[in-house]
Amino acid sequence: MKKVLIITYYWPPAGGPGVQRWLKFVKYLPDFGITPIVYCPENPNYPINDSSLLTDVSSELTLLKAPINEPYKWAKFVSKSKTKTLSKGLISNTQKQSILEKFLLFIRGNFFIPDARVSWVRPSVSYLSEYISTHQIDTIITTGPPHSLHLIGLQLKQKHALKWIADFRDPWTQIGYHKKLMLSSFAQKKHKKLETAVLQSADQLVVTSLKTKTLFSGLTTTPVQVLTNGFDFEITTNSILDSKFTLSHIGSLFEGRNPTVLWGVLSDMVATSEDFAAAFQLNLIGNVSAEVMEALKRFGLERHIHAMGYVSHTSIIECQKKTQLLLLIEEDSKETEYIIPGKLFEYMASKRPILAIGPEASDIEGILNQTKSGTYFRYDAATALRNQLEQHFEAYKLKNLHVDSIGLEHYSRKSLTQQLAQNLLS
Repeated sequence: MKKVLIITYYWPPAGGPGVQRWLKFVKYLPDFGITPIVYCPENPNYPINDSSLLTDVSSELTLLKAPINEPYKWAKFVSKSKTKTLSKGLISNTQKQSILEKFLLFIRGNFFIPDARVSWVRPSVSYLSEYISTHQIDTIITTGPPHSLHLIGLQLKQKHALKWIADFRDPWTQIGYHKKLMLSSFAQKKHKKLETAVLQSADQLVVTSLKTKTLFSGLTTTPVQVLTNGFDFEITTNSILDSKFTLSHIGSLFEGRNPTVLWGVLSDMVATSEDFAAAFQLNLIGNVSAEVMEALKRFGLERHIHAMGYVSHTSIIECQKKTQLLLLIEEDSKETEYIIPGKLFEYMASKRPILAIGPEASDIEGILNQTKSGTYFRYDAATALRNQLEQHFEAYKLKNLHVDSIGLEHYSRKSLTQQLAQNLLS
């Protein structure tokens, strides 16, 4: 069995989407002749915890841990609430930021490059360098964000004769929140310098979308492989559906993901149809910013909201399978064109119709069309959105709201792991 060292920040009991990708790869790699060894922090500051994910961790897995010193625990003394909000990625638009938030963002953006976990690089290189030599490891994988973990790979590559794969769950300097970090020109140049060093020095890059592959292929000659995220549960169509006409959004809703075009359409439908008003329920599962909640209240949708907060991944799957409609929202910006939310694939496997809203150019639309899993709308498509919702509501009243999706097997976690394994063994 070939041994591969995987360097990741997120690992159970961490919750949220960041942990899912490599948790599932590690789960299935032994089926394809590869023994994974995972290195992660001993005392991380995870913004979300989900102990249910521990069931996917094999008792036979070699798990290496080393302490990490994160600035977030010190920042809590300045403002516990703001620190927790920023660690979750909930960053307000520049014009709405308080003086305290601007201060914390300036420190984060200019003194911790590329991110707040950069202090873990040096001790990790020292610890892993000895482990690699002792255990004859010839392949390592780093996954980011946080992109500081790629600096661990960069330095290990310089010290040892090994194959290094850098996995980008999101882009680096093109990531959506970068422009909100109040970066100085020096910080911007340093980010680009580090990004270039990683892209040029890795033996292979792995990304989650075709658009990110196109982006990186223009920045480096290093080979780029696309491995999307996926789903890891049985596809069934026999779930008992909600009695209400439920529209469910799973995951964080930030200020940038605040589709007032949809809220306006729903508000009009509630006002003009007693049947719709009586049946409609908007499920919000995950962190929701104050700006989004204020917008929903402004459109008179408050009494139709069922806000559940963060729930376990197991509960999320159950919610997805019984909802009438699944809502996927991506921010309307150039940066988010590179993002395919991991939840898209679990949405598809839940076999419920998907209503997606996002930027003009996105791989999401192509995947939805290819698999016939749902419909995709831009932020200016109020009429089309209303027509689609009315069609879905009519089908719901006839107890005939369903989706006839195809080709989902390609996005199963085991199938994707097989593709990764072929790369690792080549």
